[in-house]
Amino acid sequence: MEVDLIFKIAAIGIIVAVLNQLLIRSGREEQAMMTTLAGLIVVLMMIIHEIDALFQAIKSIFGL
Repeated sequence: MEVDLIFKIAAIGIIVAVLNQLLIRSGREEQAMMTTLAGLIVVLMMIIHEIDALFQAIKSIFGL
């Protein structure tokens, strides 16, 4: 896994946490939850791409 990916995921986590707190403090709990879910989906999509690349590499190594 690339270090850049780890930093990107950490940055997304920080941004989502800050937005979440700002929205909660302004009484927008539902929007805060949606922001958290959106951040989670973005991170999962990034990780799924990396897992797919790993499986493709494994398939090519073993000739599958």
